[in-house]
Amino acid sequence: MNSTFAELANDPGERSDILIVDDMPEKLLVFETVLEELGQNIVSVRSGSAALREILRREFAVILLDVNMPDIDGFETAGLIRRYKRSAHTPIIFITSYADDVQTVRGYELGAVDYILSPVVPEVLRSKVKVFVELHLMQRRLRAQADERVALATAEAARAAAEDATQRSGFLSHASSVLGGSLDLEVGARQFIDLVVPRLADRATLVLPDDRDEHTRVFRGEGQPLVVTACDTAALAADEHDAMARAMAERRIVQVARQSTRPGGWGPPAAALPLMIGQRVLGALWIDPVRQAASALHWGTLEDLVERAAIAFENARLYRSLQVEIEDRRAAEAKLQEASQRKDEFLAMLSHELRNPLAPIRNALEVIRRVAPPDPKLSWATDVTGRQVNHLTRLVEELLDVARISQGKISLRTELLDLRSVIAMALETARPALESRAHRVSHHVPEGAVWLRGDPARLAQVVSNLLHNAAKYTENGGEVGLSLDVADGLAVITVTDTGVGIDPDLLPNIFDLFEQGKRSLDRSQGGLGVGLTLVQRLVHLHKGEVTVASDGMGHGSRFRVLLPCLSEVPNSPVQSEPPVALRPVTGCRVLVVDDNRDAASTTAMCLEIAGHEVKTAFDGLQALASAPVYAPEVVVLDIGLPGMNGYELATRLRQLPETAGALMIAVTGYGQEVERQRAFDAGFDAHLIKPAEPVKLTELIARWRDAPHDTAHRARPFTA
Repeated sequence: MNSTFAELANDPGERSDILIVDDMPEKLLVFETVLEELGQNIVSVRSGSAALREILRREFAVILLDVNMPDIDGFETAGLIRRYKRSAHTPIIFITSYADDVQTVRGYELGAVDYILSPVVPEVLRSKVKVFVELHLMQRRLRAQADERVALATAEAARAAAEDATQRSGFLSHASSVLGGSLDLEVGARQFIDLVVPRLADRATLVLPDDRDEHTRVFRGEGQPLVVTACDTAALAADEHDAMARAMAERRIVQVARQSTRPGGWGPPAAALPLMIGQRVLGALWIDPVRQAASALHWGTLEDLVERAAIAFENARLYRSLQVEIEDRRAAEAKLQEASQRKDEFLAMLSHELRNPLAPIRNALEVIRRVAPPDPKLSWATDVTGRQVNHLTRLVEELLDVARISQGKISLRTELLDLRSVIAMALETARPALESRAHRVSHHVPEGAVWLRGDPARLAQVVSNLLHNAAKYTENGGEVGLSLDVADGLAVITVTDTGVGIDPDLLPNIFDLFEQGKRSLDRSQGGLGVGLTLVQRLVHLHKGEVTVASDGMGHGSRFRVLLPCLSEVPNSPVQSEPPVALRPVTGCRVLVVDDNRDAASTTAMCLEIAGHEVKTAFDGLQALASAPVYAPEVVVLDIGLPGMNGYELATRLRQLPETAGALMIAVTGYGQEVERQRAFDAGFDAHLIKPAEPVKLTELIARWRDAPHDTAHRARPFTA
């Protein structure tokens, strides 16, 4: 039964005109290629003025309009298009590579029906344009048919026929308004039956097969007042079913004779009318009996009403398909966003968790260096371990930085700086990696200062990451170059190497997270594929750009970082204060609080070797119990404690008279400015990032002991 109702046919119709406006020839060629399958007339122009000339010449089904054009932009062009009567309601689809809320609102105020982001998805563009082409063809056909019937009625109808035609026209106009008032298929079906019964028939049944879900909708209306019910195809009578099946199959009206109650007489017939768009069948209408069956005008009204209903139902179907497509796309985007968020959260969690075992490893290594007897093999082993711990720490920092940037949790600490000092800092950071493989390093910087505003630590991280990347992928004894130039108001940092090069297929995605070239099984270069991602995101935060080029495998690579310079520079650079010589540190009482027992014990051992008296606690309650008795002068406190966290513990320790003036040092895996400020607000004097180097910890205690301080009015917090 369903297959009978869903039988459809498609014949080619009239051709419509499609206008494409874009100043780039290659984009015009792409749009023409995508829309060629629609079999319509495609008119391509490269400016807004040319588009206006074409609009004066012909009527377009839809206009694809680029937002950014040289002479008249897309918004101005759209406003001028709307001033012409012929194009006042022509659908406009804006094509843009970027659309914010302001642009979107402005576009819709100018009558845009949609925005499509460039580069376009061919199937999406083709389907959206096809909708408006079909609507345009249907409207044109409807206008042509209306014109023909009006002309015929004017030429042939008499006075009474003219009155009937006026009534019919009013009825059809009302029907068009009612049917076009909703894009909901069920609402439209009930309104359609309400137009038929009782004006044109006593009873009506509407059947609408649906190819999408293979479900046939059946609506039946009768009685006074009218009652419309939804039912199944099984409820159809045999003659009703057969007549509608024939009407859809033969694409014509099928009448069924009805015998009158008088002997030998015949009453008004019943009829089945196909609902069609062109030669495509959407469904059928059954009416029983047909009132005024002898009137040709009455049949014409029925046919026109059915045509209008078919257009309304097709619009509802297209709208539903578009809504499903939009919902599917939103669901897919939501899944992608959720997956990306889970990835960022996992990276952040992984980075923080990896910091915890690094701290006791670094502390234990420092203990071995200080207490172990001189032995070449032992020195070699500790040096190797130290280098690998530093390498692992760098990988963890890169992972954490990428996660922070992805989550929007990183902020730059900008200042006025000379980029030459950043280059020197980066070279010093990358020197061990370059020297370990005997690379020949050349660098060039201008004689004059290169001033800009930026975060010196992050910019140095960008350059050192590029140098590490060059060292990693260049064979022993290769050449690595670093240069700084200024051109057109931009500082240009270039890092070149004579290494393995980059495969052309990899170049477009080289800055993607975890993206790496083909690697051998030994993974001799190491790395996670996040260094270049971090470079790109840090450069973008500085409003700059990073590019890469390579002549192919075995021909090295070239990275260029472009940063905006300052047009005015200070008369004299700020001179840094000379370092203050520290007095030898005398031993003091230190309380180490960390729930990681290895971290606590190794930190305590390092401090004891430095001459301090150390006590350990593994949670907040132990620390609060020990503090009044032990009265520590220094508290080294982990933030991530179970139960009572480090912030709360620091606040309570400051309230005890024995620890009110103690040096309070926070040790944590969270290094953002927000966490640092929260630590200082809780009463901490210093903030160290895991894994904290024992040397830095002892130097920090020495600085505190050496500097004058007032326990009641402490100076601003120390920085590590």
